[in-house]
Amino acid sequence: MSDTPQSKGGRARAERLSPSERKEIASHAARARWDEAAVLPKATHMGTLNIGGAEIPCAVLSDGTRLLTQAGFLGALGRSTKPKGRSQQATDGLPPFLATKSLEPLISQEITEKMAPIAFVTPTGGKALGHKAELLPKVCDLFLEARQAGYLTKQQLPIAEKCEMLVRALANVGIVALVDEATGFQYDRDRDELHRLLSVYLSEERLAWAKRFPDEFYRQIYRLKGWAWPVGRAKTPLLGHITNDLVYERLPIGVADKLREKNPTSDETKRRRWKHHQFLSEDVGQPDLRDHLLQIIPIMKISKDWASFKRHLEIAFPKAGSQIDMEFEEAD
Repeated sequence: MSDTPQSKGGRARAERLSPSERKEIASHAARARWDEAAVLPKATHMGTLNIGGAEIPCAVLSDGTRLLTQAGFLGALGRSTKPKGRSQQATDGLPPFLATKSLEPLISQEITEKMAPIAFVTPTGGKALGHKAELLPKVCDLFLEARQAGYLTKQQLPIAEKCEMLVRALANVGIVALVDEATGFQYDRDRDELHRLLSVYLSEERLAWAKRFPDEFYRQIYRLKGWAWPVGRAKTPLLGHITNDLVYERLPIGVADKLREKNPTSDETKRRRWKHHQFLSEDVGQPDLRDHLLQIIPIMKISKDWASFKRHLEIAFPKAGSQIDMEFEEAD
């Protein structure tokens, strides 16, 4: 590589420095790096995901946040993992894998806010950038929606194909569970993690009722069961048992038990007075419930009947302590 005027000037200035001045500059730079590392979140576990033909470095931070490295995101989408030039750098608050005009019509303010990279310190003391693991399927959905709308350029179509492969793979496994397995975090959780989880996951006071389950969730249950949609009639009471199985029993360990404790069955009516979701916290529990529903509804849609849906569900969101059958259906 040829020398630039800037590099030549930098070397000339460095040569004019005394040994003590060089030492002081180096010491100052080291202190700056140390101070920065002291305030950044630290990764307690790191590993590599192997999914959809991509190897994605991942990490779990000390607060339990699961991350995929920015390079991992780029690699998963078939992009270079070593960003070069302005086209690969963050633009208008967006990471390089979303900084393209083709996606602009589909990117909401909510997506922009959630896509901010997280700088963290690796277990070996290095610095890295990552994004929350749950964002990977959302990014894939954006590219697939852009392809369907005809927004992508010819050069971007391979990215959409890569996204389609990832979405198919993620339909069979939960991304958070994958990160935990790849990093070894699942074997090294603190004993009091459940107590910390419940303290932020559940609400101390019962919240006002609001519609949390979309009609599509119930329509898919009726379709998969082969039941006629009850136009003008009440839904079957079996939905309560089905909802417990599909949703509440697959939330973090201990949540369903605590919900039953907070919202017991009445001795007189044999029914619960409130809805379980009214006891989930607004900032953690209810968003997690929403995300869970948004993940299982696509699994419902790709399933031809109840039996195939349950097989897919048990792979993606197994109940605690259940045996997972990793046998997949062959493509038609």
